[in-house]
Amino acid sequence: MPPGTSSPSAEAWKWENAAAGAAAGFATVAALHPLDVVRTRFQVTGGRGWSEVPPYKNTAHAVYTIARSEGLRGLYAGFYPAVFGSTVSWGLYFFFYNRAKQRYLQGKDDQLRPVHHLVSAAEAGALVRILTFVSLFTNPIWLVKTRLQLQTPELHTLRYSGFSDALRRIVKEEGFLALYRGIGPALLLVTHGAVQFTAYEELRKAMIFVKNSQTKTDNRGEESLNSIDFAAIGAGSKVAAILLTYPYQVIRARLQQRPCSDGTPKYTNSLHVVKETAMYEGVRGFYRGITSNLLKNLPAASLTFVVYENVIKLFRAANEKT
Repeated sequence: MPPGTSSPSAEAWKWENAAAGAAAGFATVAALHPLDVVRTRFQVTGGRGWSEVPPYKNTAHAVYTIARSEGLRGLYAGFYPAVFGSTVSWGLYFFFYNRAKQRYLQGKDDQLRPVHHLVSAAEAGALVRILTFVSLFTNPIWLVKTRLQLQTPELHTLRYSGFSDALRRIVKEEGFLALYRGIGPALLLVTHGAVQFTAYEELRKAMIFVKNSQTKTDNRGEESLNSIDFAAIGAGSKVAAILLTYPYQVIRARLQQRPCSDGTPKYTNSLHVVKETAMYEGVRGFYRGITSNLLKNLPAASLTFVVYENVIKLFRAANEKT
């Protein structure tokens, strides 16, 4: 086979990675969306009181209050754009990450150093963001999701009835560019995936080494890992990524809020968010909602990688039979 070309089976594996990633993204959102709603509401509270969201004491109080005043619909506000955006994004992320990783493996042994995982993950994140932003796709979905999650009964006639209504009214009332509020921190969040995938690969290698040492076997690779191992590795890698990149998520959420009653944005740009948050809330303001974020994303990361790895195993078993 000529250098630089890939076999049909290799191409198939790229798409199987995408399918596994998409399935993982869907399962994660479907199971844990209420905590995402709570996280988003916490992120925009505080400071100068510019949020319409009522104050919550903690995550449990937030879940109880939303369920009591808004019902199940409130806990699953913004579910459709969330599940659609997450399914597509995870599918594309796993596709580009594994494609980048395979390129680094060409002509090398079967092991990548941490820097290669970091570059692969960063490249995957950049490609996903470029692909989705150029197609005018991802940021409007996440913006609408944020707006829907921040809706409360007090908004009355100002409420969006759903995804299409929100999209239409945002363009009509705020202009087309409003759909891309928060695009700066969203692009910076490429580093989140880079850190997470790097940590995941290194933790997985360490886990395989420990398992092989305990059983005194060699070269069993991923066969020595089970779903509990993948869940623990996924959660551990997520902690590292959240702690390093969470402030970007707070900045994005605050930029994507509904404007004031006179139509002016609550924040003009990312720098404005940083200044206001630092002045009125300090460092703590950049980590608002991190408890609910951890409660949501640690099991979410575990579920994502468990589903992904097991779907990949199914594909591998099917390929071996054919």
